[in-house]
Amino acid sequence: MSLARRNDLIMVATGIVVIFLDQLVKQWITQYFSGGRADSSIPLLGNILELIYVQNRGVAFSLLEGRESLYGLIVLAVAVVVWLYWRFRDSSAVLTKVVFGLILGGAIGNLIDRLRLGYVVDFIHFQIPSIGFHFAVFNVADSSITVGVILLIVVLMFSDRPANQPVQPPSHGAAAATQPRVRRRI
Repeated sequence: MSLARRNDLIMVATGIVVIFLDQLVKQWITQYFSGGRADSSIPLLGNILELIYVQNRGVAFSLLEGRESLYGLIVLAVAVVVWLYWRFRDSSAVLTKVVFGLILGGAIGNLIDRLRLGYVVDFIHFQIPSIGFHFAVFNVADSSITVGVILLIVVLMFSDRPANQPVQPPSHGAAAATQPRVRRRI
């Protein structure tokens, strides 16, 4: 098995872990708040970070709620990520594959909710009440997608070679001294 295919397995494993954690926490949150606590919250860091229960009928971070005509933007974003993965498919960089696993796992986690429930369960609420700042309520899947996209941007910005150039296996012997070195991406 090639290094790139082995790292594809790491990508799939990352995605499965994200999906499992996302669904597990959403199940716990739903059970906790459906027990007559729908209007309550669980403070994690005073009133700055808390767990609440929200049925998100929009997209990530409750954006586009009530504007289903704009879902095309999500389809476009997914198409861009698929295209980028296709360009990096022969890369042996573990970080690149983990990044795609984070994005894929988060997207599938939210898709499971949308198909099963008709909405996405969100529960993490970050706010700074003293200045009137209230961030959108989000979940593990949203966090995974966000971290994955940020890391993907970093990987793209700092890659040493074009994405479609396959990694060259190390050469040994006299021929290796005459070949240019190819720096591997992290």
